[in-house]
Amino acid sequence: MGNSAKQKIVIATANLHKLSEIIRILDYPGLSVLSLRDFPDISGVEETGKSFHENALLKARPVYQRTGLITLADDSGLEVDALGGAPGIYSARFAGRSRDYDANNQKLLAELKLVPHEQRGAQFRCVVAIVSDLNEQVVEGIVRGHIIKEPRGEGGFGYDPLFVPDGFKRTYAELGVEIKNRISHRAIAFRKAAEVLKNLSTKKYSGGFE
Repeated sequence: MGNSAKQKIVIATANLHKLSEIIRILDYPGLSVLSLRDFPDISGVEETGKSFHENALLKARPVYQRTGLITLADDSGLEVDALGGAPGIYSARFAGRSRDYDANNQKLLAELKLVPHEQRGAQFRCVVAIVSDLNEQVVEGIVRGHIIKEPRGEGGFGYDPLFVPDGFKRTYAELGVEIKNRISHRAIAFRKAAEVLKNLSTKKYSGGFE
């Protein structure tokens, strides 16, 4: 890859919260990041997979097929021990309405109302699919922690105000962008994805470069 060339990728999301977080994590020279907002004719796919892995690939494949550009898609969620891993792949619509964060948080607190602190363990999982004309790869990031009994913090989104990662006393929502983007499940997964992209950049195949 020449010094002036940029590796073009598409993040298969139109969610601005998620997109801004991913762009900060993937920040390295020579990367040009597009999203579904740059391709308004491409609609999102229904997440019919039975795992984060399946859903990430379901979201990435059609975008790559339409654009010919390296495509990254993630599926992420919260897995609570006392709920048998729920909400899991249904995290965004736990309360029945997609991305109603407040409703999801209230439902989670209600489900855990009688669960003592020592049994409120949970983990955030992020699976990222990277689809190119070379291959399909999947990477994963997991962060363990626990669910507190009432929301704290104004930052982040989703379940961030309820989740305290192991080794910290503050929730994701209280930690701030800089710390969260260093330790989060999404940060771990997308740092792994960045390494995949750097390896792909040496291949100089047509779909991913200007």
